[in-house]
Amino acid sequence: MGTCWGDISENVRVEVPNTDCSLPTKVFWIAGIVKLAGYNALLRYEGFESDSSLDFWCNICGSDIHPVGWCAASGKPLVPPRTIQHKYTNWKAFLVKRLTGAKTLPPDFSQKVSESMQYPFKPSMRVEVVDKTHLCRTRVAIVESVIGGRLRLVYEESEDKSDDFWCHMYSPLIHHIGWSRSIGHRFKRSDITKKQDGHFDTPPHLFAKVKEVDQSGEWYKEGMKLEAIDPLNLSAICVATIRKVLADGFLMIGIDGSEAADGSDWFCYHATSPSIFPVGFCEINMIELTPPRGYTKLPFKWFDYLRETGSIAAPVKLFNKDVPNHGFRVGMKLEAVDLMEPRLVCVATVTRIIHRLLRIHFDGWEEEYDQWVDCESPDLYPVGWCQLTGYQLQPPAPQSELLTYQKGVFFF
Repeated sequence: MGTCWGDISENVRVEVPNTDCSLPTKVFWIAGIVKLAGYNALLRYEGFESDSSLDFWCNICGSDIHPVGWCAASGKPLVPPRTIQHKYTNWKAFLVKRLTGAKTLPPDFSQKVSESMQYPFKPSMRVEVVDKTHLCRTRVAIVESVIGGRLRLVYEESEDKSDDFWCHMYSPLIHHIGWSRSIGHRFKRSDITKKQDGHFDTPPHLFAKVKEVDQSGEWYKEGMKLEAIDPLNLSAICVATIRKVLADGFLMIGIDGSEAADGSDWFCYHATSPSIFPVGFCEINMIELTPPRGYTKLPFKWFDYLRETGSIAAPVKLFNKDVPNHGFRVGMKLEAVDLMEPRLVCVATVTRIIHRLLRIHFDGWEEEYDQWVDCESPDLYPVGWCQLTGYQLQPPAPQSELLTYQKGVFFF
């Protein structure tokens, strides 16, 4: 969608169904975009001028939205709304005057929308994905379904297909078959000795590429300390340790004070991951750093902790410092995956921005359920994404007011 979204802005004209009409057949009229909210647009029929009484919201990528000229090419009638039908005697002259020099959608807009919703991942493809019961390892899973680029994966050994996992096709949690062995990551071998009929390995080129890194010079070492988003509590940035250095820039990270004796809760982050930070990141950016569980020397001081544990901090220069010009602002509304329950996409708000890091609040829920998410995460979507793709959107929790398009509220 990014290739054609630059054509969408306020005052762009489109042809849409005329709902203010008593004719038995479906007719159309021209409307202008008054306001954009994600994929949703507030439209006003031509001829209403400053009268907003019949303004209406619709998904700009919907099948009933067309560029100006579509009706003429398709033999569809343009009929002015009943409320204003007597306002002008010559509607054709009115439209010619109003539309001269006006912008509309590209003629291939609907085709581009359709193409953007074609996904390379297909049911029956095999992938390696993180084991949700033991984060330190991966397992083979089968793509069961694809909705809006989100994959429902069923672990290969699940007999009734209930043991599943949801993620986006560009998630860093999924990889091609053989990835774990190639970098030295733990892998749970399947009891299934051969592929089931119809299942096939996903081509490696379909997966998100990670940035190449040079590990020949100064590099991360086992035992180095850093700060990291806790994969089991995404609202927290914690004191963490590099437990193992893998190939191709991948690292196994453990959360200090919370690690299982067998390392089953270590988590794999790439060296360029925006979810790991140098020592002192939280202090500099006034974020509460979660100290190791059971650590009593509070307030936590990195200098003291490094001395007490005989550790060194990972070099600052090794971390990802790229900050895209992402355009997010505090208060913006969006649709976001609850990464602790990744089958759910929820109404959410950006409540804080630290460089490329966003604090996502799920409307109607307590702040303890907030999650730190990268600005380029494939788990963040514009308002209207669920409607466009047919994915179920979770509304705000009952105690909150339902989302309304109010003045002063921004949308991504």
